Amino acid sequence: MYLVSACLLGMKTRFDGGSNFLQELVSFARNGLLIPVCPEQLGGLSTPRLPAEIQGQGGGAAVLNRSPGEKQLAVVVNKEGDNVTEAFLKGARETLRLARLMQVKGAILKQGSPSCGSLYIYDGSFQKRKIEGMGVTAALLASGGFALFDEFNLPF
Repeated sequence: MYLVSACLLGMKTRFDGGSNFLQELVSFARNGLLIPVCPEQLGGLSTPRLPAEIQGQGGGAAVLNRSPGEKQLAVVVNKEGDNVTEAFLKGARETLRLARLMQVKGAILKQGSPSCGSLYIYDGSFQKRKIEGMGVTAALLASGGFALFDEFNLPF
């Protein structure tokens, strides 16, 4: 069993209210092998919502590894400049809790997402420039020992 970004199953959970439907996953979902999850919704963000990107150095791992009183190396902000880091952290923690509860083998996550990207995310400029890095949820799941896959690299 695997967690899967809900948008990949056609659920309208993307920031713009759309999905990233991937037909190849349907039979696996119907056979009970996938648990849909949207970390951003679990973190309390609405759909639709303003696009968000990680700003600063280190991607999702830097967002997770912050110390009280120290300047954060990376934060998640929406396109209007509002800091939405806490919602992304909450969503990542809830997703990790679900992964442990359901004893999943790993997660199939949407690349590019500030939550789910496991190989690349956007650079924080809102100019659609990709950089190597992980989103907040992907980084937390990886640190918890879960295997990460994406829409281009499925575990089946």
